[in-house]
Amino acid sequence: MRKRAAVLCGAAVVVAGTFTAVPADAGTPQSAPSASAARLTWKKCGTADYPTLQCASLEVPLDHANPRGRQITLALSRIPHTARKYQGPLLVNPGGPGGSGLTFAGFIATGLPKAVAAQYDVIGFDPRGVGASKPALNCGPGYFNPVRPDSVPSTPAIEKANLKRAKSFAAACGRKYASVLPYINTISAAQDMDSIRRALGAKRINYFGYSYGTYLGAVYAKLFPHQVRRLVLDSIVDPTGVWYDDNLAQDYAFNDRHRALMAWIAKYDATYKLGTDPEQIEAKWYAMRGALAKKPAGGKVGASELEDTFVPGGYYNGYWPYLAEAFAAYVNGKNAEPLVETYENFGAVDASGDNGYSIYTSVQCRDASWPRDWRQWQKDNWAVYEKAPFMTWSNAWYNAPCAFWPTGSLKPVNIANGKLPPALLFQATNDAATPYEGGVTVHRLLDGSSLVVEEGGGNHGITLSGNTCLDKYLAAYLTDGRVPRGGGEADAVCKALPDPKPLTAKAASTSSRGAALHRLLGARS
Repeated sequence: MRKRAAVLCGAAVVVAGTFTAVPADAGTPQSAPSASAARLTWKKCGTADYPTLQCASLEVPLDHANPRGRQITLALSRIPHTARKYQGPLLVNPGGPGGSGLTFAGFIATGLPKAVAAQYDVIGFDPRGVGASKPALNCGPGYFNPVRPDSVPSTPAIEKANLKRAKSFAAACGRKYASVLPYINTISAAQDMDSIRRALGAKRINYFGYSYGTYLGAVYAKLFPHQVRRLVLDSIVDPTGVWYDDNLAQDYAFNDRHRALMAWIAKYDATYKLGTDPEQIEAKWYAMRGALAKKPAGGKVGASELEDTFVPGGYYNGYWPYLAEAFAAYVNGKNAEPLVETYENFGAVDASGDNGYSIYTSVQCRDASWPRDWRQWQKDNWAVYEKAPFMTWSNAWYNAPCAFWPTGSLKPVNIANGKLPPALLFQATNDAATPYEGGVTVHRLLDGSSLVVEEGGGNHGITLSGNTCLDKYLAAYLTDGRVPRGGGEADAVCKALPDPKPLTAKAASTSSRGAALHRLLGARS
């Protein structure tokens, strides 16, 4: 599971790769849906960032096997096409599961080249149970309020406290949403997407998903292969490990990224004064963790909250300067204020986060079977912890409600597919949240797909974040269906962007496209 892209390709695969076009019918521009074909009423809901955003709602069956039964409501958004050439709807999803897609449509539409975005209706949606869709789930308001028990169950009492929390959360979901939980899953969400397609009056859809959104897109393509026109997957879930094995694989990858952060801090010892040896800096980090377990900073940041604060650094290196400053202030200056501020900015969970976590657990616990014997979790997570301590137990408790979930489980979808137009896949070699193997696996399972790799990249979500090489392939594909064709494990390779520098002006780091993307991506996947 930890294989990295040591040799991605032969000489035939270079950044400026060859291109293959999609079949003629897949590239044919779409006619705009007639008023009579569409069942959606779009209303203006623009924001300062996205003034042309429109919103609508759509009723869909709670149970698609019973279309005349109970209905639920999906919240939709749209940035309408403006070009004469119309290529149909482009549904977008930021991942999670549990991520809201309403403003994400605006992000995608403004991130693509204007001439490309103008050819699509960019459609965002809050999946069932999320955000503005109804009902919106919130099983345990304040579940992540500080200070929580230490994530590492070093004593029976700590383990008992964490188990009590996980069991209580699962039970609360069962009490509040007994009639809904069986239908909060990826298959149902994919069926919702086809309801959206029909409501839009489109014969086929284009789809662009990040993170968990890659699995959602692949499942949709499996269920409705002839309704897929173009398919873009960025930072790809390994569909063979959903979801228990995938989470264990994450632990190794996040540990690697945490150590990459320690090495970056060592490189800038003149700024942070934490030393030049990454291993010694890592030891200082764990010493800080131990101190916070005994005395939480500001009454808010204990050991578990420290992990919440630093885990986002595994998703996006743009956060590293902020994390390093808070780390250095605590260790060198005995000043906890920057650490508390950084926790509030990156780690604290608000009401929308409570909703996102409720959907995260509901989908993951329902999608696939999880060990119901806690002794299996103990065995597996202690074994991983010995090699990768940074996030192992934090991740285990994040997913632990699945050991006690009140519904049964479905079977994971075999996403292997030979009925699609060429799909375009993007994957960074050092992605922690969706490790590199997932991209390689899906490339193999989707016949005719093309894989573009960001060599040396460690961020999660890599297109529309400033890497012009990656974005060139994305724009070409959405323009006329061209995909790179190589001959090795990857079809094209782009170099990763440089790591950030220490902060000079905070506004410069927080206003980037990469930062904007990572604020929109959903909960852990």
